[in-house]
Amino acid sequence: MPRVRSVFISDIHLGTRACQAERLLEFLKEYPARHLYLIGDIVDFWAMSRSIHWTPAQNTVVQKILRRARHGERVVLIPGNHDEALREYAGTAFGDIRVEREWVHTAADGRRYLLVHGDEFDQITRHHRWIAILGDVAYNLLVRANILLSWLRRKLRRPGYWSLAGYAKRKVKKAVNFVFDFEDAVAHEARQRGLHGVICGHIHWAAIRDMPGLTYINCGDWVDSCTGIVEHEDGRLELVHWQHGAAHAAATRATAADLAA
Repeated sequence: MPRVRSVFISDIHLGTRACQAERLLEFLKEYPARHLYLIGDIVDFWAMSRSIHWTPAQNTVVQKILRRARHGERVVLIPGNHDEALREYAGTAFGDIRVEREWVHTAADGRRYLLVHGDEFDQITRHHRWIAILGDVAYNLLVRANILLSWLRRKLRRPGYWSLAGYAKRKVKKAVNFVFDFEDAVAHEARQRGLHGVICGHIHWAAIRDMPGLTYINCGDWVDSCTGIVEHEDGRLELVHWQHGAAHAAATRATAADLAA
């Protein structure tokens, strides 16, 4: 079992039907670490105000995270907009889990990364909450439709993973422009602080990208893409796209150079 120095995950959305808790459990089992960073939208209080879907696997996710913290792994929770109620507890700890509005992580190679969820750089979420909620509902419908499509693809023995929500993001010009604007805004904040990079979530668009003066990293999500970031013992950061096949789980990995190609 590979052991890494740090694991960064965001946008799990516990409490929703779209949450892929089983895949997340496989991922967490594969990557024990010294540091576990939960970068926002871990529990989806927005969706749970409408209806709650809490499975045994989601309960196990919470138990596994608590167990990792009890066994000496540093666990830091940075709330997002969907679990923003937890921001009231920034600077405190629940058991062995520390809650912070943001964090600066120093990697093994000395590079320093700003850890934020990212919603504070999303103008729609900040100033037009009702539009954000409508968009959230629409996105959840796309993700639920994708669950059915994935089932059909498996029945038809179609290889690989295809995301309806991801396809819509890539094809709608406004969505693509929003992603680029978001990345620029988050990168600007880290650059202003003299840091080497930023690790965030929020937009469900996993990436490791070199930008002028720093590295932009997005963890992705665990409702659609099933992605996380791991830091190896030499400080190298890697994006892991987790998929489980019919017989066993397998991870496909992409480095910054792969993503830029």
